[in-house]
Amino acid sequence: MKAIVTVIGEDRVGIIAGVCVDLAAFNVNVLDISQTVMQGYFTMMMVVDVSNATCPVAELAQKLDEKGKEMNLSIRLQREEIFQAMHRV
Repeated sequence: MKAIVTVIGEDRVGIIAGVCVDLAAFNVNVLDISQTVMQGYFTMMMVVDVSNATCPVAELAQKLDEKGKEMNLSIRLQREEIFQAMHRV
């Protein structure tokens, strides 16, 4: 099962590493990643495979939200089908 992770916040060293270390700790594989810095703000989208995650997706989303608060970032995880449904035109 795939999910989408979005990360937004002020740019600084270690954002990608911090998020990816946590994903790896939950056995979540990063399939695709896109990131950019826009006027000092870091933005990243990742497609991840949560099929083998060591906890349910809802718990993983909560853990990433907590990590975001620790890092002063917005980190959100949504299952791919929910993300697609929300972004259909």
